[in-house]
Amino acid sequence: MKFLRELLAAILGVFIATGIMFLIFILFMSAAASSFGDDKKVTIKDNTILELNLENVIKDYAPKSDDPLAEIFGIQEEQLGLQEILNAIENAKTDDRIKGISIKTLFVNGGKAQMQAIRNKLIDFKESGKFIMAYSDFYLQDTYYLSSVADSIFVNPVGQIDFRGLSTEILYYKDLQEKSGVKMEVIRHGKYKSAVEPFLEDKMSIANREQISSFLNSIWYEMVGDIADSRNKSIDEVNAIADDLLARTPKLAIENNMIDDQLFNDEYEDKLKVLAGVEKDKELNSVSIADYISTGKGKVKSSSTDKIAVIYAQGEIIYGKGTVDVIGQESIIKALSKTRKDDKIKAIVLRVNSPGGSALASDLIWRELELTKKEKPLVVSMGNYAASGGYYIACNADEIIAEPTTITGSIGVFGMIPNFSELTEKIGINAEQVGTNKNSFAYSPFEPISEEFYNVTKEGVEDIYKTFVSRVAKGRKMTEAQVDSIAQGRVWTGAEAIENGLVDKLGSLNDAVTRAAELAELSDYSITNYPRYKTDFRDAFNPISIIELNKEKILKDELGLENYKIYKNIKDFTKLKGVQARMPFELNIK
Repeated sequence: MKFLRELLAAILGVFIATGIMFLIFILFMSAAASSFGDDKKVTIKDNTILELNLENVIKDYAPKSDDPLAEIFGIQEEQLGLQEILNAIENAKTDDRIKGISIKTLFVNGGKAQMQAIRNKLIDFKESGKFIMAYSDFYLQDTYYLSSVADSIFVNPVGQIDFRGLSTEILYYKDLQEKSGVKMEVIRHGKYKSAVEPFLEDKMSIANREQISSFLNSIWYEMVGDIADSRNKSIDEVNAIADDLLARTPKLAIENNMIDDQLFNDEYEDKLKVLAGVEKDKELNSVSIADYISTGKGKVKSSSTDKIAVIYAQGEIIYGKGTVDVIGQESIIKALSKTRKDDKIKAIVLRVNSPGGSALASDLIWRELELTKKEKPLVVSMGNYAASGGYYIACNADEIIAEPTTITGSIGVFGMIPNFSELTEKIGINAEQVGTNKNSFAYSPFEPISEEFYNVTKEGVEDIYKTFVSRVAKGRKMTEAQVDSIAQGRVWTGAEAIENGLVDKLGSLNDAVTRAAELAELSDYSITNYPRYKTDFRDAFNPISIIELNKEKILKDELGLENYKIYKNIKDFTKLKGVQARMPFELNIK
């Protein structure tokens, strides 16, 4: 009887599992059919305007996802690849069907270095003689910075222009820790290594304020200089407008030559029709940058068999496999090994866009880069960030090229672990340990940190800092004392890093590719991108994967973007493992 019950239970389990898999299969096929049905071929007509909308997330590397769940549940984040955007603008320059560009975006969902790269490409586009126009219902600072490159800038008559200078805000958690009894135990090296400062202090240190002020002013100087050039004004004039908020309304912005006119959207479209040679009663032909890229214009074609590999290292550095959003040493090492052994690949560009992370993973990647550059030219291109662990993996390249607004340096390390001993004491929980040796006890978050544990951990942090400094000294051909004087966790912009020797040149990813070609003595070449990420079919259809895919979206919707960032910041810090070579803080420059 027992055997029959177990047999029936097993059969029932098989039927249930089969039913679930069949349901998922039906959903998958339905989504695929819907996708194919909706995927209409984009046709570019004559007299078309290329519309630049950058509200989708801009990533240095945004390969098309092969995750079936992302399509089924409609939770795939809309993304644009930076290089695809730049290539599309380059192709539009010589595309006879494209008459000009209309910058029409409420905000730019990318970093300062990415914006500057796009803006520089738009300046290059203007050499074709084609027009660039800009319109928005309102302008945030980033949107205005990008749009200021246009021949004419227009705003809605009841719109506003946010132009006041840059600022950032850092939250401090010391009082919260004391009140809750939950704290982070911190061991660090570097007087500027303020990634952990919010957990140690209730206000900003002088050293931290100094470095933040320095790089904010450096970035602002770049932005103001570009705006001044485009609007035929002096830097002092632009700064005066920011100081006194003299562009806050359309009327004031026009008076101070920051905006050309106030128009409604239909009036703006009439202007575009005149420029495109379209009659007023006819429909204006326009194509979004995303659709233009989908026609193949996001690539620069070449028939050359010689290749330059661009390996993208973007996101936080973790120990493990890594994904398109997170740098893991396994995927980067695999990409380096493959490109190093490929005879068709003559040079390698490592594109770094990372605030750092695991010191161990950073060093493992550093070692593979050392092996790689012995066989092929290696050039690093820095994006929005190449700081701490991001600089660790960059420092040994043949040449380092950064954007002026890149945030880099932060040569310093720290260790941080949670401790709940004060909380457990308050609520009446006592932890007791039994061990065989003097130091056999593992760290317990329920006991105050011991002096012995602190000293051993501090020793590890100091050893890794010394290793970090020695790696930089070797790569940059400096003495360790010279590196230490500009290290200590201090953050620099790309423009500042030129002065202290951490960077060789200022330029874009294209400049880095060009330099790699020069080192490899190539005049004709194609570009191939790495790493190649594949979604495991079993992982994709794991129920836990479905929950994880939806969780972030639900939290953002419920908490709001700003509160979600606070939640994620604290959560990410509590999950850190091992000694960290990481950016001093979570930056949100406004």
